[in-house]
Amino acid sequence: MRPQHKRISRTKILASAAVVTAAAAAAIALPQAYASNTKSPATATETLRRQASIPGTAWATDPETGQVVVTADSTVKGDRWDTLMSAVGSAGGNRVRVERSPGEFTLFAEGGDAIFAGRGRCSLGFNVTTSNGNPGFLTAGHCGTAARQWSLSPNGRPAATVRQATFPGNGDFALLTYNNTATQAPSVVDTGGGRTVQIQRAANARVGQRVLRMGSTTGLRNGRVTGLNATVNYREGTVTGLIQTTVCAEPGDSGGPLFTQDGSAIGLTSGGGGNCRTGGVTFFQPVTNALNAVNAQIN
Repeated sequence: MRPQHKRISRTKILASAAVVTAAAAAAIALPQAYASNTKSPATATETLRRQASIPGTAWATDPETGQVVVTADSTVKGDRWDTLMSAVGSAGGNRVRVERSPGEFTLFAEGGDAIFAGRGRCSLGFNVTTSNGNPGFLTAGHCGTAARQWSLSPNGRPAATVRQATFPGNGDFALLTYNNTATQAPSVVDTGGGRTVQIQRAANARVGQRVLRMGSTTGLRNGRVTGLNATVNYREGTVTGLIQTTVCAEPGDSGGPLFTQDGSAIGLTSGGGGNCRTGGVTFFQPVTNALNAVNAQIN
C-alpha cells in the first residue's frame, strides 16, 4: 500500500525522513589486463562519453578514491554490455569501478505531492525568490518540459508557470513562478508530526554525506551520497552534472527536495533505477547549479 501524504500548500514544501538503506550494487571485476592503465578521472569520463553513452548506463566521480564509478542497469546486456566493458578498458581499469543496478534507469515523473499538469504530476522541490523578487520554486527539468502550467491539486486551476527548464543536457531542473505574485512561499521542509526544517542555505553535496528526500510516491527516505558529477544516459537523453546517491525513489518522486537535517538544500530528484523495496541507485540535480542557472535564491 502506498503511503498517504498531505497535500503541499503554496507556503511550504513537504518532506521528512524514514530510515531506508538502499541495496548495494554489485561490483564487477575487471580483467587483469586493465589493471595497469592509470588514466585520470577526467580522461576516463571523456572516454566513456565517447564510447559508452548507452541508455541504462551512468558514471560519476568519487573524489575520495579518485575513481570513476560506472553503473549499468539491468537492460545493459549482450552487445551493449560488451561495448560498455570495452569502453571501461579504454578508460583505465584501476581508475574505473563497474557496478550493477537493479531495474531500469527511468525518470521519476509519474507523480508527486504538490504539482499537477493534466495526467502528470511532479514534486515541488524548494521555494525560491527570483531575480525580480517574485516567489517561485524549483522542480525537475523533465517536469518543466512536459507542461507549462502546473496546479497544486489534481485538475486544479493553474498555480505556477514554467519560466525556464533544462532537460536533457547539462542538468535536470526547472524554475516555475507562482501566478499569484503575493504568494507567501518560505523555504520550509515539513518533516511530519508537526516538525519542520527551515532551509537555511543551498549547499554542495559531499561523497558519504547523509541526506534526506521527500517524494509523494515513496514518502520520506534517507541515504548517502556516493558520487558527484554523474552522467546518466536515460532513454530520453543524456544528463550531466548530477549527484549519485543510495536514496531510493520511484516514479512520482521527480523534482522533490534532497536536503540535510540541519537545513541545507542539496538537490532535486531526477531519476534512477530500482525501488524502495529492494533499493537502487538515484540521481539528483545539484541545487546550487540550478539556482545559479535561473538566477534565484533560497528564501
